[in-house]
Amino acid sequence: MSKSFSIRHRLFSFSTPVRSLWSILALLVFFLSIILLSLCLGEEFIALPQLFQVLLGKGGQAAQFVVETLRMPRVLMAAMVGAALASSGLVLQSMIRNPLASPDIIGITGGASAAAVCFLSFFATAMGGIWLPVFAIAGALLAALLIYALAWNSGVTPMRLVLVGIGISSAMGAVTTFVIAASPLSTSITAYIWLTGSVYGASWIEVKALLPWLLISWPLAFYLARRVNTQELGDQLATGLGIPVQRLRLILLFLSVIMAAPAIAYAGAVGFVGLIAPHIARRLVVRSFALLLPTSALVGACLVMLADLCGRLLFQPLDIPAGVFVSAIGAPFFIYLLYRQRF
Repeated sequence: MSKSFSIRHRLFSFSTPVRSLWSILALLVFFLSIILLSLCLGEEFIALPQLFQVLLGKGGQAAQFVVETLRMPRVLMAAMVGAALASSGLVLQSMIRNPLASPDIIGITGGASAAAVCFLSFFATAMGGIWLPVFAIAGALLAALLIYALAWNSGVTPMRLVLVGIGISSAMGAVTTFVIAASPLSTSITAYIWLTGSVYGASWIEVKALLPWLLISWPLAFYLARRVNTQELGDQLATGLGIPVQRLRLILLFLSVIMAAPAIAYAGAVGFVGLIAPHIARRLVVRSFALLLPTSALVGACLVMLADLCGRLLFQPLDIPAGVFVSAIGAPFFIYLLYRQRF
């Protein structure tokens, strides 16, 4: 008889095999290893003992500047962006009960991207770059409202939500392309870099600005965990068990927006993290939302940090955006999921 570990709470409960806990522990070790590698490796190598001295505030001035000002904010931003996008993808996949759902596919990323490109083209010079995240978040929220309104027909079904989301995503992509084509060359280059997705130049100000969104959205997601598990059983059964399915679906849609939109605002359109990470998490732990949420967040953080590390090291002195490497993995994975859904 296999051993299992159980947690029971009025908001969530799950029982998982002990081997799943070992998987999470291995994932944590991998996560910490990537952080250490990201802080040590670069144009200027910093040995591990020297890194620990810096972290304790006893390192040299040059090493202190490289770690604390240049690398640490970038690593933390990559981790938070990956965790936020992965969590958003898990929420969408649980809400829609479709393994292909993610902020990229459903239109959230498209809305944020269209608003951001419009800002860069028409308002950045007059208003300043500080307003870019505001426009991106507003664009994602507007896209979510539009998706829900167009999908409504005496209620919203998962299939209708997906189809409308794909349509909105395509429309937002067309708007983005048109604005870039009509903009000056310098603006177009800036927009293209942002659309690729990168944490280059991340600062402590941006890290502190993104963190509150995660501190708000994750506790709310855990609070809804039991209802999400029930909703995944099907609308009729969930309704019979007293779950307000339509209201829950609306809440989950906006929860996914407040997870993904700030991350997209500060790092650009890093694609496929919300699609890949939840699938990897499901292979590591049991299908309980309360356990999948932190596991997906860890996987997403590892993906973006690893992609950013590869972008910094493999093509020096060039700094390749992290989104390029994530997309190189995500696009074939998406095709594989589409192929598997045929059977």
